[in-house]
Amino acid sequence: MLTGDLRNKVDQVWNAFWSGGIANPIEVIEQITYLLFLRALDSDQTREDNKALRLKTQPVRLIPAGTDAQGRAHDDMRWSRFKNMAPAEMFDVLSNQVFPFLRGLQASGGPAAESAFARHMQGARFTIPTPGLLAKVVDLLDTIPLHDRDTKGDLYEYMLGKIASAGQNGQFRTPRHIIDLMVALTAPPPQDTICDPASGTCGFLVAASEHLRDHHPALFRDDADRRHFHEQAFHGFDFDPTMLRISAMNLMLHSITNPEIDYKDSVSKQNSICSKYTVCLANPPFKGTVDAESINDDLKAVTNTKKTELLFLALFPRMLKTGGRCACIVPDGVLFGSSKA
Repeated sequence: MLTGDLRNKVDQVWNAFWSGGIANPIEVIEQITYLLFLRALDSDQTREDNKALRLKTQPVRLIPAGTDAQGRAHDDMRWSRFKNMAPAEMFDVLSNQVFPFLRGLQASGGPAAESAFARHMQGARFTIPTPGLLAKVVDLLDTIPLHDRDTKGDLYEYMLGKIASAGQNGQFRTPRHIIDLMVALTAPPPQDTICDPASGTCGFLVAASEHLRDHHPALFRDDADRRHFHEQAFHGFDFDPTMLRISAMNLMLHSITNPEIDYKDSVSKQNSICSKYTVCLANPPFKGTVDAESINDDLKAVTNTKKTELLFLALFPRMLKTGGRCACIVPDGVLFGSSKA
């Protein structure tokens, strides 16, 4: 549960971006997401350092040791270091050191590259325009507590809620009470494999994870169930790289360590997945059409249409295992006959 003070701090961060010249809500949440990842990475590195100190071993390096090609210490990329720098120096570190590091994170092959979030960092862009705005945002984010899983998740969900309130990007947000109802109807047990083929911010996968935590807490005491939860239970597809980064961070802040969040146009020939999942949860895009040449032939055999709402309805049975369940949102035209192929 978020307190009024925490909401106020998030609002201050958001207002700082708007007054600093970044008005696109997707861009705001993207830049916040990068900074949250850097803060989490520094926290994880501190934990590894402390573990190595206790065990008298060499620490696992999530942030490289040594210096870069310009002779700057890699440790300057740590949140605990750059947050205390002067604004101009901090801006230089993020522009010329941190973001090149993030863009090459997946290729580096190190421990930090293994997270779902890191897999989508190749196109990371640093768009905060001034050192003053960067310093202000870092100071504000540093005051927000991120140690508790529930608080972290709720804070990010509150930020994502601002995407919907901004109007034009509201298609990415499904009302939380609708999501909760759909998850309750499918009632996933710990062994289920859950997919949202139009994942957006991964609200359905987050809600499914919370359902499992609330109704099956014993799963975290079983090694196989725990590994399944973190590595195999949650799958999401989207064809917007920015949304993939945002959704991967949403799951990470809800303590899902390695979900499968992939770039994929679910109704295209790119998606050949068949009979893999036990649950599908989705609010697919409506009122749209896709290029007929790109549509998966298996879907054309079911419904010869270019309308996305009908293509996704044909997609769900193909992706589900026998006996699988699906809860999806459809426009009334699908139910009452006005949406035709």
